[in-house]
Formats: sequence, C-alpha cells, structure tokens
Amino acid sequence: MQITINGNDKHFDTDAMSISALVLHMNLVGKRIAIEHNGEIVPRSQFEVVMLTSGDRLEIVGAVGGG
Repeated sequence: MQITINGNDKHFDTDAMSISALVLHMNLVGKRIAIEHNGEIVPRSQFEVVMLTSGDRLEIVGAVGGG
C-alpha cells in the first residue's frame, strides 16, 4: 500500500490498515494529534474504523504547547 503522509510517499506491506494501526506504527499513541484523511478531518473516535488504502493522502499535525 502506498499512501502520502504530510506530502511524503510511504510504502506499507499491507493492502489496508486502520488509522489507529498507522498511529501505532508511527509511535504516535497518546500524542495530541489531528489527522486529515483525503481532505476530511477524522475524529479520534473514528481512528479504529477509518481504513486506509493505497493512494490515500494524510496530513498529521501535532499540538504544540507554549505561551
């Protein structure tokens, strides 16, 4: 499966995976992130059910604290 994450092409040895599995694979579990999947924001409650397939485009951003 080939997907684009933040403008970079990434290859995975699977045909499909959930956003939750991708978050685990990228060591982002527990991080304050937002994910856009093909132009649509995905609520965290949907990470388990939204499946990624080849050609998908993701934008992943992390919250930054500060003052």
